Amino acid sequence: MHPKTSTNINHQAHSKKPGQRLTVRFLFSHPAHMLSLGLGSGLSPIMPGTLGTLLGWLSFVALHRYLTLEHWLALICLGFLVGIPACAYTAKALNMSDPSAVNWDETVAFWLVLLFIMPASFGMQLAAFLIFRFFDMVKPPPIRYFDQHVKGGFGIMLDDIIAALCTLLTFAIWARLTSF
Repeated sequence: MHPKTSTNINHQAHSKKPGQRLTVRFLFSHPAHMLSLGLGSGLSPIMPGTLGTLLGWLSFVALHRYLTLEHWLALICLGFLVGIPACAYTAKALNMSDPSAVNWDETVAFWLVLLFIMPASFGMQLAAFLIFRFFDMVKPPPIRYFDQHVKGGFGIMLDDIIAALCTLLTFAIWARLTSF
């Protein structure tokens, strides 16, 4: 087989048209897809971003007792840095700039939120989940600016970190107002 032909076949096998439903085969076709699609949670046809946030919540609760603050900071930084090329690779394979199925960004960003509010009651964690989802879905300024102007894997990851920071700012204001 001619090298150019095999490259074209390989590229076609990993290309998806926007809006095309993802498959388990696509998920397992490359490690970047497994990560960027939130270990498969991004395959959900409904609310994959919410499922990515839920993955972040559940994995944080499961690992929190074993990891120190330093471990979490390292894991969040590593998750962010590895997420940049992984999310870019999957987005390119899907021919989309920021596919909703790519939800690793929500997972990592929600770890950051939980890191700074823990220990917290279930109600506080639920409030953080809802506030983060609001910021991630509505994308008010400044999140919208970064979502529209910073592209690629870095942009995919960055707007959710900004949403996490907005969530933490909301919690800080809430704590300040309720402490009077």
